[in-house]
Amino acid sequence: MGIMIFLLCVSLSVALVFLVVFIWNVKSGQYEDDYSPAYRILFEDKVEEKKKEQ
Repeated sequence: MGIMIFLLCVSLSVALVFLVVFIWNVKSGQYEDDYSPAYRILFEDKVEEKKKEQ
């Protein structure tokens, strides 16, 4: 029975850590731009062409 209490405490601690990290990321703006990443793959990258002097 003691191991059950220990595992419960460990799992609640891990869940609390994940919750704190999630809230920290939301406050720092990690999840603000949810529109453009889905369409970013549709745009081509600009390729810089180097002019060779001959």
